[in-house]
Amino acid sequence: MSFPIRTCVVCSREFELKPDKPGFANRCPACSEPEEEEPVIDRPVSAFDHKTEAEANAARRKAIRELLYSSEG
Repeated sequence: MSFPIRTCVVCSREFELKPDKPGFANRCPACSEPEEEEPVIDRPVSAFDHKTEAEANAARRKAIRELLYSSEG
């Protein structure tokens, strides 16, 4: 059984599009491999950052509450 031949949009190489191929259908297997992400460095959260984040979350909750429970009658 032959598989459809596609051309990679990244590197322009031809490849067979197989059913279990990971990644995008228009990219070859080499170009479909996920890029390694940089490790996230946990930094200590200062009191100011914590307070700012708490205030932003409270404002989000208030806005959502107002949107959900406002009477538009």
